[in-house]
Amino acid sequence: MENRYIWVLGGAGSIGSEIVRQLASKNHILVIDIDETRLFDLVEELRLDGFDVKGKTADIRDKNIFEMGKNEYYPELIFQCAARKHVSPMEETPMEAVSVNIEGTFNAIEFAKKCGAKLVNISTDKVVNAECIMGATKKVAELMVKNAGYTSVRFGNVMGSRGSVIPIWQKQIDEGRPLTITDSRMMRYMMSIPEAVSLVIEVAQMEDVDGKVVILDMGQPVNILSLAEEVLNKAQSTVGTKIIGSRPGEMFTEMLMTEEEEKRAVKHDKFWII
Repeated sequence: MENRYIWVLGGAGSIGSEIVRQLASKNHILVIDIDETRLFDLVEELRLDGFDVKGKTADIRDKNIFEMGKNEYYPELIFQCAARKHVSPMEETPMEAVSVNIEGTFNAIEFAKKCGAKLVNISTDKVVNAECIMGATKKVAELMVKNAGYTSVRFGNVMGSRGSVIPIWQKQIDEGRPLTITDSRMMRYMMSIPEAVSLVIEVAQMEDVDGKVVILDMGQPVNILSLAEEVLNKAQSTVGTKIIGSRPGEMFTEMLMTEEEEKRAVKHDKFWII
């Protein structure tokens, strides 16, 4: 992907910032994020490397930001990474998930239509048989994106992302505390951030995925207790583990597709397309 004009919404987050880093050397990028500190750090880092990356501190719930952003340039491609993504906090503040994940995504869709841009929405395996507020709002976002003729990319947990279990465990090891696990039966799909993002960028260049959901092949789910033990062995730590109980909205086993979707899904290299 070269010489493209790209917007990355939520571009200072874990997935968004990796998209920016992987594309910055050969494209023109506008990064929009509500977190001004992370946004400033990212843009300064890449501008010092000589890349054409600009940033705007803004909230995608505000339609005016899209009008402000077009003063830089109209995008050819928009990555919608901005979201409320943590399960338990959104159980406590559901309207926050609704306003960002649904209303904010709607604003992005409307702007993409207006400027004739391609839009790629970042989704989550939490949408499958959604039993939590966050998953339900992301499912609505998926449906809106699909009905508008754009593409969603769905995948599971990414190791090292903000709020993910690996950085939390590393902090606990550093502090000499046991690794907290909600339940030893928890199973999760895992993938590294660079690996997930490289596949998202690959999807963005595919021609036959408009109006479809593309699901990354993440291999087999991992047992969280086994993963914790592996982390401890690698760190040569003896702090052990501590079961703290499942949190509101959590599921023991997550899936990438519903049973109905599995019947319709078409395998394409590293993806399923539905």
